[in-house]
Amino acid sequence: MNTHDEIVDEIRATREAYAARFNFNLAEIFKDLKAKEQVHERDIAALRPLAPKPDAALSS
Repeated sequence: MNTHDEIVDEIRATREAYAARFNFNLAEIFKDLKAKEQVHERDIAALRPLAPKPDAALSS
């Protein structure tokens, strides 16, 4: 099954163009994202890891 989703295509093209601005260098992309994070003052979620739930299969 080959489905075509225009929204997914647009997101992938945007991601590709953004990465190309940094010559696909992950360290440079990371630096840019961290700089943008500093500019925007809204809170960024600091999520704590969830405690693992007991495996139901093991308790039976």
